[in-house]
This record gives sequence, C-alpha cells and structure tokens, in this order.
Amino acid sequence: MTRAGWIVALVLGVLAPRAARADVDRFAVIIGSNAGDADEQRLRYAEEDARRVFEVLRELGGFHPENMVLLRAEDADSVRRALITVNDRIRTRVAAGAQSELLVYYSGHADQGALHLGRSTIELEQLEQLVRGSSAGLRVLILDACRSGALTRVKGGTIQPGFAIALDQRMPSDGVVFWTASSASENAQESDALRGSFFTHYLVSGLLGAADRDANGDVTLGEAYQYAYDNTLRASSRTLSGTQHPTFHYELGGRGDVVMTVPGRADDQRAQLSFPDGKSYLLIQGGEDGAVVAEVGAHDRTRRLSVKPGRYFVRGRGPDFLLEGAVALAPAERRALREQDLDRLEYARLVRKGRDERRVASGVHVGYAARTSLWIGGGPCHGPFATYAIALPAVTVAPRVGVCRGGFADVPGAAADELDAELR
Repeated sequence: MTRAGWIVALVLGVLAPRAARADVDRFAVIIGSNAGDADEQRLRYAEEDARRVFEVLRELGGFHPENMVLLRAEDADSVRRALITVNDRIRTRVAAGAQSELLVYYSGHADQGALHLGRSTIELEQLEQLVRGSSAGLRVLILDACRSGALTRVKGGTIQPGFAIALDQRMPSDGVVFWTASSASENAQESDALRGSFFTHYLVSGLLGAADRDANGDVTLGEAYQYAYDNTLRASSRTLSGTQHPTFHYELGGRGDVVMTVPGRADDQRAQLSFPDGKSYLLIQGGEDGAVVAEVGAHDRTRRLSVKPGRYFVRGRGPDFLLEGAVALAPAERRALREQDLDRLEYARLVRKGRDERRVASGVHVGYAARTSLWIGGGPCHGPFATYAIALPAVTVAPRVGVCRGGFADVPGAAADELDAELR
C-alpha cells in the first residue's frame, strides 16, 4: 500500500462508526447561491444542492431544526452574520458544559481566493477563520465550488492506487475537517441528468445509506467522503470538462465517534428501499421527470437507502437495457426491489458493430419541387421527384428523376412538360 493509502487507512480507523452521543449539539449553516459575478454563468442547481444537504442532515444527522440555518440566494454579509450568530450560540452552549459540532456547507461560484455570492464575495481565508474560530469541538467545512481545493492546500497531488488524493497530515488536538469538490485548478461540475452537482449528489446519496460500507446502519465522515470522492471521479471522467478531483484536509487529534448520519436507524417516519446487485439505480421523486433523490452505483456494497415515504420512480441501467418502474413506500416500510418488478427497455440501436455491421444501406427519397422557368416569359415549373440513394462504405450513389409542368405568360392555355435526370 502507498504512503497515502496507509494514512487514509489510519484516518478511517480513527473515524470508526459508533453511535453518536446524545449530548452533543449539532449546528449547521447551509449555503447555496446560483448567482455569481456578472461575468459568471448562472448555476442551475446550487441552491437545490443546499436544500438537499439541509434535509438529509435534519432528517438523519441529528441536527435539530433550531440549530440549522439554510441560506439560499443570500449575499456575503448575510453569510457572515449567520456564521457569527451560530458561533455565539455554540460558545454559550460550550460555556454551559455542552459538547457541540459545527458543519458549514457551500454550493456556488468561487475562485481560488473567495466565494462569489451574487455580486458580493467572502474571502476563503475569512471563511476558514470563522470555522476554525468556532468553539465547537468538531468543525466541518464542505465547499462544492470551482477551484475550491485552494482551501485544502492540495494542488496537483500525485494520483496513487487505492485512494487517489494527497493528504496534508497535521494532527493537533482540535477537530477540523475541510472537504472540497474540486482541486485548486478545476471546475466543479453540475449535471442536468442528476439535477445537481456531481459531488453533492453523491454526498447526499452516501448520507442516505449508500456510503455505509460496513452495513452497520451509520455513515461516518470517512465513509461519506470516500463514497463522494470515488463516484465524483468516475462520473466526471465521462464529461467534456474532464475529471474532477475532490480534496480533503483532516486535523482530528484523537476524536473517535464522528458519525454523519444514521440511515439504518428504525424510524416509523421513514422507509428503506434496497436495490438488486449488478446495476446502477437512480431514485427519482414522484415520476420520471421529478427531482433525483439519490443513486446507488453498480459496484456499491451497500444497496439500501433511507427515504421519506411516498411515490418514486426507479431507473436502473444495465449494459444493454434500462429497467424502469414506479414504487410507493409507506412509513416504516422495508422494501427489497426486484428486477422483475420493473419494465425492461432495450437501448435504441443506431449502428451494428462487429460481424453484423451493414455494408450497404439504401433508401428512397420523394418530394415535390417548384422552380422558376429556364426561359424568358415562362411560368414556374413544378412537379414530383424521386431519388434512390445507395450508401456503400466508400461512396454514396444517388440517381434522381423528376418531372414538372410550367406555363407561358404570353400564351394562355399553353404548357411545357419537362423531364430531368441526374446522377450524384
């Protein structure tokens, strides 16, 4: 195993999943902004990303609504005030003897030095100071933005087998975690198919249960990041913009139980849906045109998601076909989805490959045409035509014949019939 692999194994060992302590107050500031600077294209899904993170933390992460702030389409001053206010509350709780944790999430535009919230900005250095300066025992900062890797000081890390990220190992006695959706020189990408950013989509999917690698019902920091990293890397490698590399920086100093969510917890207000092995599945709210809730990958070990009761549309992708169908989940229901419950749709085949490749293609083209006369005083000539095209590997041959009839402006009742032929 590489040196980076050993370090990550050690970190994941420190983050061993154990039940989150009931006496820990969890605070969250969740920020999403579709608008950036005047010269930046408006994002489509950053504010929706923030809503999804807010909901999964509230429902499965032990974050009480009164300790959570959701800011969408707000300016930098509003973000600063919210962080300062939450830090004041945390300081008061810690002074009273309580243990606290703080999570800050941002989705939107950024550069290597600042977040862009509309026409206003907040410097990365100031944001880091506001998070580090909190009295919370554990502080987690997650940035889903372009070039956000400048925060982690990870620039051009060497790709290693097993876990492809460079790790700046500094472990003082406090607990600070920084995650970014991209390196210092990369764009963070959105997907119309997922209706969200790659990184946040897979982060939310992981927190709903897909990242629970040991299937113990808890999703830890290490499991959530590893899942989001692997799947972001895989999905973005197929895009025109190129592969997107999330980065991280841990300063954990001996903390033991960092559980992010508990999707395996028995709850009469939620349902659990399990998916068959071997294929990737999208879970979509309502119908096939609804919002994407989560995804389970073809190679994911854990294939169970904790979701709200309701109606969903499921789309599975195999090598040669799609599986689609609707499912309705009741509160506290545990449903194991079967492939035979879904409709099988073959992919459209545009080209046959290999030995079955067609060597000749042909077809008829017919139509009706009109043109001006070839001589002075003649009227328009119009009529039908037909072409028969034969496409060979190196050339296409297309003979064409047509007829038309025209009149004369100065000779009433007279007509001229024409026949034309061409070989193209």
